[in-house]
Amino acid sequence: MKLNTAEWKEFSVEQLFYIKRGKTLSTDHKKIYKGNIPCVNGSSENNGVFCHLAEDITEIGFELLKAPALTLARVGNAGKTFVQSSDFFVADNAFCLILKKNQGILAYLFLSTLLDLETVKYSYGRTISMEKYRKLLLKLPVGEDGEPDFDYMTRYMERLHSKPLRTTVRKTRLELDIAKWGSYTLDSLFDFVKGKRLIRADMVPGNVNFLGAVRENNGVRERIETSFQWKPNCITVNYNGSVGEAFYQSEPFWASDDVNVLYAKKFWTLNQFTAMFIITVIKENRYRFGYGRKWTLEKMKETVIKLPCKEDGEPDFEYMEKYIRSLPYSDRI
Repeated sequence: MKLNTAEWKEFSVEQLFYIKRGKTLSTDHKKIYKGNIPCVNGSSENNGVFCHLAEDITEIGFELLKAPALTLARVGNAGKTFVQSSDFFVADNAFCLILKKNQGILAYLFLSTLLDLETVKYSYGRTISMEKYRKLLLKLPVGEDGEPDFDYMTRYMERLHSKPLRTTVRKTRLELDIAKWGSYTLDSLFDFVKGKRLIRADMVPGNVNFLGAVRENNGVRERIETSFQWKPNCITVNYNGSVGEAFYQSEPFWASDDVNVLYAKKFWTLNQFTAMFIITVIKENRYRFGYGRKWTLEKMKETVIKLPCKEDGEPDFEYMEKYIRSLPYSDRI
């Protein structure tokens, strides 16, 4: 099924959805009403779920919302939507979007994809105004009656397919004894290069990855035309926006000024396997930096991480690579 968007029609969010705002959840109530029902907030991970609550929390005003439905992050990763497949609660940093015409989960998946394209309009530190979001226009396939063609959306999603992901790597177990790891500053392992500012007015669509302060799509926000490019085989780390998100870059790219680029120093060689190991460790530092606190170049250089080490105290890059290669699906990297 091909998507001929030229024949689609625009509909506002408020035409399509009932919108419910979440309720403030205190730390005490989070503990008192701990349970098994997901509660969605402004998180961009784990389908937006940041805790699980008991149904009894309805006695203090929370509403148990029925699936399927969409949740929308109000702050943080503002504009990001998730499809909820089981009943859930919503906290105050998220909204719930319920279609006015009862539909199945596949229609929600179709709409979530379109709504997520709008996240570029929202930056960190900027919350979503629901009054404006209600007026947001989406182009959708339409039926003969001029109304959204949800049957078409569902059929389209049903016909999407891909081959099952397989791995030839046999399951093995390598120990990670963190107590024996060494401590290293990032500056001792990498040479740092700061990204460059490029405003949207100067961007020309093309084939080069443009890296922004996002946490998805390997950091790629869009693709541009440019003669200047950063060399690949490096790690990029967001110092702003989605602070601390790190990615391995295997293709030439342009890094925005919200991104720091890390190249391995000459005494060792980076590859996709050692990069995956180190990236995981780097991302464990994200909790130190909130939306109002940037991981500046100076702070990043001084950041200490722990890594497997040899008897002489040098990082054991061979072990890191061996460990990642031992994981199922590592042959798909």
